[in-house]
Amino acid sequence: MKTLIELFDERPQENVLATEVFRPERTVYICPPEVGQNQALQDKLREYFRHRGVSSEVIFKTASLLDAAAVERKLREVVDSFPDCALDIAGGTDAALFAGGLLCGEKDIPVFTYSRKRNTFFDIRNAPFARSLPCEVKLRVEDCFLMAGGAMRKGRVDNAILDQYMDIIEALFDIYLRFRRDWQRMVTYMQRASQLREGEQSLHVSADYTVKGAYGSRVTAHEGLLTALEKTGLIQNLRITGQEHVEFFFRDAQIRAWLRDVGSALELYTYKACRDVGLFNDVVTSAVVDWQGARQPDGVSNELDVMATHGIMPIFISCKTCDVKTEALNELAILRDRFGGEIARAAIVTAERGRAPMRHRAMELGIDVIDLNDLQKKEVLHARLKALCRK
Repeated sequence: MKTLIELFDERPQENVLATEVFRPERTVYICPPEVGQNQALQDKLREYFRHRGVSSEVIFKTASLLDAAAVERKLREVVDSFPDCALDIAGGTDAALFAGGLLCGEKDIPVFTYSRKRNTFFDIRNAPFARSLPCEVKLRVEDCFLMAGGAMRKGRVDNAILDQYMDIIEALFDIYLRFRRDWQRMVTYMQRASQLREGEQSLHVSADYTVKGAYGSRVTAHEGLLTALEKTGLIQNLRITGQEHVEFFFRDAQIRAWLRDVGSALELYTYKACRDVGLFNDVVTSAVVDWQGARQPDGVSNELDVMATHGIMPIFISCKTCDVKTEALNELAILRDRFGGEIARAAIVTAERGRAPMRHRAMELGIDVIDLNDLQKKEVLHARLKALCRK
């Protein structure tokens, strides 16, 4: 097989796996008009293959995938131009598959498919190269966005430096759990007490014991929490003068950023837990997905708190330090379906005990719920994360 014929599918994996596994000289997509006219999407698919080290030429042939006759004509054109070809019937519409069947009734070309359930290719007709062949492709997070026409942009966290902080993420989360009910107030205090003028980079904090909060409120330092942070080395040289003044140094600029952000402790701990489980090929926190992948000022983008991959399976994880709203579940489901397709999994991690209505809505959307009870025991959390890898 020098030429692979693909029936374009809305599920991103079905469009790329056969090319990645069999590495043909060229892949010809029979695609609907909206894809045939979308140069940006076509370029993203080519970029995906370059990114993955696949040198196949990529060609797009347009035909309505709801018109079996139109698809059959395009298939005949491709077979006549590239006789040494094979047809992948894993994707496409019923009409496109019907057209493929009509063609194969006359042309003796190899036909194969891919089973998501078994993660295996199968020989349908005259395709021994695909006979019961396991798919051993291992995707990274960025790949999942590229294959669907998007791109991954840098988020709030530089993942490249996180190895330096693995030893303290757990300590930070332990403090967060102990003082969970006061965490929002503590972060507000940190934000107000450590405000910097433009261009300043000081790690030194010198502030009143009580500072101004939002809407005229007052926020008081939490001595127990500050002391716990000092014991773990997250802050240093803590001095509390009566109930008048507080002074300390952040360990470094990254710790400063995390202690000024309400969600960082939960997100970082979830990220570390995913890595500790040892089943994921790639784990990223603060992954910003650009839907069009074009860096447009008004383009659609979303930030995923944690995203991981297991083989070809993308796993989308949203972390919430408060009650989970229906809007958050809907957004997570949309991202999973758009960039992962049917094979993807999604989970919501909440530092609350998930309420029944939220759990019911999550179940309707196929989203796993990991709540406070799971977070309080590391082995339980790890078991829940491992379960996400099962189809």
